[in-house]
Amino acid sequence: MDFDPSEIAYVPTTGVRKEFRVPVVQATPESVEGYGHIVESPDNFPIEIVRWPAPGWRPVDQNSGDQGGTTEGLFEFWWKGDTLYARNNAVGDSYLFAWSQFPEEASSSGDANARDKVLIWRANYHPDGGQMFFPMDGQSFMVPVALPGDDVTPEKFVAFRVEGGKGLYIHPNIWHGAVVPLDDHSRFVDRQGKVHARVSVDFAKEFGGYLSIPLAPANGNTNGVNGTGH
Repeated sequence: MDFDPSEIAYVPTTGVRKEFRVPVVQATPESVEGYGHIVESPDNFPIEIVRWPAPGWRPVDQNSGDQGGTTEGLFEFWWKGDTLYARNNAVGDSYLFAWSQFPEEASSSGDANARDKVLIWRANYHPDGGQMFFPMDGQSFMVPVALPGDDVTPEKFVAFRVEGGKGLYIHPNIWHGAVVPLDDHSRFVDRQGKVHARVSVDFAKEFGGYLSIPLAPANGNTNGVNGTGH
């Protein structure tokens, strides 16, 4: 698939050499509680929409402020060399999400290289609504997430590994990094709030390193995940 690097929505921050290792947990209905839900089928899966906040003491009228609705489209992810690119057709943005080694040594073209980890430079949350990812071809994937709060740090993230052709829905205000496909190319149904506001954290700029997610099988022990944010 052709990709023009000049189209990416955010220029990655590079030049750091620190890794924040993120624990990997198998995604189950119990382990994702508080972050979102496992999606068995994308058909008619509801997306939470958050009412626009009142700027002063007068409340926003009922039946207003939450009428932006949702948008849906194909979210494509593919590895070129050691670099993970993506295009979210639901909102018309393209991204350079991650690398399988430090970006200074990472190739960004050609066939996908073998990889045993992924380095993620950025995460965000959507205050206006939730978001659903569902693999169109039944492929497995990972997503780093953290519980709400603008004082987020790399240590608060956990990476859910979603397998067996299931999808993942995340609540509004849940921090999430790049969806990381385990295959060289993956396609997802993406459904989310149409306003699509983003609040971001740049790990490389703010903390001097990248989230580092091992691509080995998940640890089945989910004790301590719910309510902690890691």
